[in-house]
Amino acid sequence: MSWAGPLGALIGFGLGLLEYRLMSTVVIGALRRTDRSETEAERADYERRIRILRAVLVVMTIGVMPVLGFVIGRTVFG
Repeated sequence: MSWAGPLGALIGFGLGLLEYRLMSTVVIGALRRTDRSETEAERADYERRIRILRAVLVVMTIGVMPVLGFVIGRTVFG
């Protein structure tokens, strides 16, 4: 068995975690600074949308990067 795929997935997971932390800090921080909510209902809706964005970021970075790392590892190194 070749270790290229699992090693690539592990590297992809680490990079995905790093990318998630960086992207979520920058993007969500910018969204919070531009929040123009005036009522509590608007603020709650804005926070709900930020939670959805955070979930999408998790799936895109932490979910996809290990798969991509596995495929690249298997393709390039065997």
